Amino acid sequence: MIKSVCGYCGVGCGLEFEENKLIGDVVYPTNEGKLCSKGISELISIQTPTRLLRPHIREDINTEYKVTSWEDAISTIANKIKKTSKEKIGFYLSGQLLTEDYYIANKLGKGFIGTNNVDTNSRTCMSSAVSAHKKAFGIDYVPVRMEDVHIADLLILAGANTAEAHVVFHNRIKKAKKAGLKIIVIDPRFTDTAKIADLHLPLKPNSDIDFFNLVSKRIIDEGLVDEEFIKTHVNNYELLKNKFKRIPVTKMLKRTGLTKEQFEEFWLLYKSSENIISAWTMGLNQSSQGVDKNLALINTHLLSGKIFKAGNGPFSLTGQPNAMGGREVGGLSTMLAVHLGFDSESIKKVSQFWNTKKIDKNVGLTATQMLDANLDVLIICHTDPVYHLPNRNKVEELIKKIPMVVEMNAYENSETSDFAHIKLPAAPWGEKEGTQTNLDRTVTKQEKLTRSSIDCKADWEIFQLLAQELGFKNEFNYSSSQEIFEEFQEMTKLNPHLNMSETSYSKLKEEPFIWGEKIRKNKEFFTENKKANLHFVQNKLLSEKANLIYPLILLTGRTRDQWHSGTKTNLPRTLLKFKDLNFCEIHPKNAKAFDIKDGDFIKISSRRGEIESKALITDSIREDTIFIPVSHREINYLTNDLLDKESLQPDYNHSAVKIEKLS
Repeated sequence: MIKSVCGYCGVGCGLEFEENKLIGDVVYPTNEGKLCSKGISELISIQTPTRLLRPHIREDINTEYKVTSWEDAISTIANKIKKTSKEKIGFYLSGQLLTEDYYIANKLGKGFIGTNNVDTNSRTCMSSAVSAHKKAFGIDYVPVRMEDVHIADLLILAGANTAEAHVVFHNRIKKAKKAGLKIIVIDPRFTDTAKIADLHLPLKPNSDIDFFNLVSKRIIDEGLVDEEFIKTHVNNYELLKNKFKRIPVTKMLKRTGLTKEQFEEFWLLYKSSENIISAWTMGLNQSSQGVDKNLALINTHLLSGKIFKAGNGPFSLTGQPNAMGGREVGGLSTMLAVHLGFDSESIKKVSQFWNTKKIDKNVGLTATQMLDANLDVLIICHTDPVYHLPNRNKVEELIKKIPMVVEMNAYENSETSDFAHIKLPAAPWGEKEGTQTNLDRTVTKQEKLTRSSIDCKADWEIFQLLAQELGFKNEFNYSSSQEIFEEFQEMTKLNPHLNMSETSYSKLKEEPFIWGEKIRKNKEFFTENKKANLHFVQNKLLSEKANLIYPLILLTGRTRDQWHSGTKTNLPRTLLKFKDLNFCEIHPKNAKAFDIKDGDFIKISSRRGEIESKALITDSIREDTIFIPVSHREINYLTNDLLDKESLQPDYNHSAVKIEKLS
C-alpha cells in the first residue's frame, strides 16, 4: 500500500493506492477517508488513450507532427532560446505542477535565462486574492484552515460553489452544519451549495463590493468594531470610517438586487454570530475589480477583529492542487521567489542564493499579457491557454504569430496542441513524486504509484535538460525531487514566515506540514508597521453591461465531476453517473421570451464570438443571467478579455450575451 495525495483540487485529499485501486486515507486530516468522484477514479487519467507518450515536433502549425527524440527536441528549444532576447521568452506554468517542478522552472527562467516572464494559470484564478492579501496583510497569506469550520458559528460562501468545486471540503461543511454551523451562500445561482444554506442571497453579478461595503458600514454604525484590535493591529480605520459616512446606502443596496428584508435577514444572522468565516473563490476573483472585491470582504474581518482566531477569518479557496505551492515558490511573474518581490534587497538575496547575476529588476509579463507581447518563444506547461484564456478568437490569432510554442503536457488532446510546434510528454499524477500545498497552507507529499510511461519525464527533469543544454549544468544538477525540495527549503529561510525548514521530505511521507501557524498565533502582519491595512473601495461598474442586443450576463464555473476541459475526467466510465460537459442554464422567463424549451440546442453569442449548447431550463438562476460550465471547451469564445488593473486577472463572469434557438 502506498499513501499519496489527490492531484485534482485545492483540498488535497489523502489517499491510498492498493491493488490498482484508490481509497481515501482514513487518518489523513483533510478528508478522513472520503474522496470525490474525480479523486476515486484518478487512476483512469494515467491509463487513458489520450496520453502524450513521446516528444513530437513540426516546422509550422499547418504541418503534421513527427515523433522525435528528447535530445533533438531539447536541442531545438535551447538553440532558439540562445538566439532570442530574454524579453521575448515566456514560461507559462500551471497549478498542476508540483512544487519541485515550479521551483526549477522559476529558477531557470528568472535566475539564469534572465526573463521574469514566468507566470502561471493561477493568474486567471487566484491573482486577485494574492494581490489583496499582499495589500491587506503585507504578504500572500491565508489566515484560515479547513478545520476551522468546526469551530465557526457562521460560514459565508461568496461566489463559491464548494459542493461542485471542493467536494470533500463541502462534506466537512455539511458535517459542521449538523453540529450547529449556520451557512449563508451569496451567489446569483441557487447552486448545489445553496441547497444546504440557512440563507441564500441571489446577489446581482458585479455587486459584491456594494454588498460587503454595506456590511462594513453596519459594523461601524452599530458599534461592532473591535476597537482594541483596530488600535493594535490595523491601519486606516479613521479614514475608512469617514469615507463610509458618505456612501449611498440605498443606491448600493439596489445595485445588489437584494431587498431590504433580505439584507436585514443576513444582518441578524451575521451580528448574532461570534465566530465567522467568509470563504470565496472565482465569483469574486474573476472580475475587472477582483482585488477590490477581495479587499471589501477582508475589511469586514479587520473591522470586527474576526481574524487570527480559530473559527474566524477571510478564507480564499484555491482551485488547483498546487496553486498555493506555485505562489510560495515564485511562480507568478509579479513575484521573484519565496514571497519576495523585485526590490533591490530581494534581488540581492536571491542572486546570492542562486549564485547568479542575471536576475532582471523589472516585473515580468503575466499569463494574460504574454500573447499580446510578440514573444518568440513560449513554453507552456500542464495548462491549456487556448482553451482557458478569454476572447479565444483573439487568443488563437495571437498564438499563431509566436515562432516557437512548446507544450509540456501529459495529454495530447489539449486545445493548445493545435498551435504548438513541439510537444514534450510530461509525467502525470501517479507517475511522479514531489510536494504540493493545499488551499489552507498544508504541504503534502505526492507519491509515485506506477512507473513513468515510455518516454515521459517529470517536469523538473525536462526543465533541467533544457537548463543543461543552455550551459547551466552545475546549477541544475539534481538527481531527485528530494534534492530540489531541500534546496527550496533552504531558500525559504530568506523569508522566514515560510517556515518550510521545520519539516523534511521524509517526514512529509508520514504526515503533512502546515506552514505559517505562528503567524496566526502571534497575530502577525507583514506591512512596514506590522499592522493590516483597511482599504476603502468602491464599485466602479467597469465590467461589460447587458444591453438591448446582448441582454443577459454569462456566468461561468465548475461542475462536480469534470476537471476543466475534461482532458483527465471526460473518459469512459461505467461505475458512476456524471454530469454533462455542455449545458446552458436559462431562467424559465427567458426561455419563454426566446421560445426555447428544455433540451433545445441553442446558440449563445457575445461581441467576441459564438458557441452552441443545450438548454437547461431552471429557476435556480437569476432572470438576468445564464450559466455555462467551464467544461464546455469553447466557452471562452464568448468571454471578455477585460482585466483587473492590479491583478491582471480576467473578468470571466460578466460577459454580455444573447441566446437563440437553433433551427
